[in-house]
Parts: sequence; structure tokens; C-alpha cells
Amino acid sequence: MNIQPLLDKSARDHSHLCPRQILGVRIGLAGLSVLGFDEPPAGKRLLIITETDGCFADGLSAATNCMVGHRSLRVEDYGKVAAVFVDAKTGYAVRVAPVLDIRERSYIYVPDEPRRYFAQMQAYQIMSDEEMFTVNEVQLAASIESIVSRPGIRVNCDVCGEEIMNEREVKQDGLNLCRACAGNSYYHVPVCIPKKVLEPQSIE
Repeated sequence: MNIQPLLDKSARDHSHLCPRQILGVRIGLAGLSVLGFDEPPAGKRLLIITETDGCFADGLSAATNCMVGHRSLRVEDYGKVAAVFVDAKTGYAVRVAPVLDIRERSYIYVPDEPRRYFAQMQAYQIMSDEEMFTVNEVQLAASIESIVSRPGIRVNCDVCGEEIMNEREVKQDGLNLCRACAGNSYYHVPVCIPKKVLEPQSIE
């Protein structure tokens, strides 16, 4: 398959082309193939969970048409170049990841290129899937329905009052809480020391 149009698409969206984008395109195509798709399926039949963001995720999007904005690409940031592909209709899921020594293998394909970055750039485009990737059937820790949720579901947090979409509220003691108020926040609000209020001076 000529992957150049997909690489061009990824490079256009990302402003450059790099080895991780190529891996994203190749893993995206491999995931589609393992699930039995010759091309990206219509609608939201395909759900991808990527284990890192950045260049790799852009390559995945270019190959599969799955996007964060369409809620068909989700990021679970484990800092790994790997992705799980889920057939939302059947529930079948596979995880595709590079073999552990993929960088070393790439140098065999381009022995005359001493620069590692450019050796990877070239080799990742011509290596076979079998040489590049491991594929394992997996089971999701949560149901597809709970991951994707349903449109139009909204509640307000009983503590901060902010709206919570997509059934992401946490139930505690009969209350609907956002994850931040439930104690699972990725940020902290600094404690501000209030300024001293000046007492009005009496005029004699």
C-alpha cells in the first residue's frame, strides 16, 4: 500500500513529518487490518485508545479518520507509543505496539544512513507489519458504553456547581460530584491569603 498520502496528511496537520507520525500511520493501518477493515469504517464503528498524544496520535488520525473531536480517538496517556483498536459493534479489541527493538531493526533496512532519526524515517515506511509490531487481543477494563457514554447526558456537581457531561460524575454519599471535587483532580487551586482589611481611621 502506498502510505505517502497518509504521511502527507499527517505532516500537513502537524507541520512536519517525524518517525512517530510514521509509526502512528503504520499502527493505524495495522489495527484496521487486524479488525478486518480495508478502510476506515463509517460512523463511530471504530474506537481507538492511544497511549500517548502528540505526533503519534496525529499519525493515527491520518490513517483511521478517528479524532478526539469526534470522540472516536481517546487518550490514556501512559507515555507509550501503542494503541488499542476496538470494533464498537462486536466489542473485539486488539492492542498494537512496536516491537521492543524496533529502532535497532530499522538500521538493518537502511545500513548506509548513519543518522538514526533519518534511518527510522525511511525504515518505518518499508518494514513489514510482522517485523514492526506486536498484536495482542485485549479486553477493556470498562464497557464501551461507559467509555463513550451517551449524548445529551448532563448533571451539575453538587459541590462546585459546574456542569458534568458524558456520565463522568462520581457518586459519593448520594451526591453527584465532578472528579475534581471527588478528590481525583489533576490540578490544585492555590490557597490565597486574604488581604488585611484596613480599619477606617477616625477623624478628630
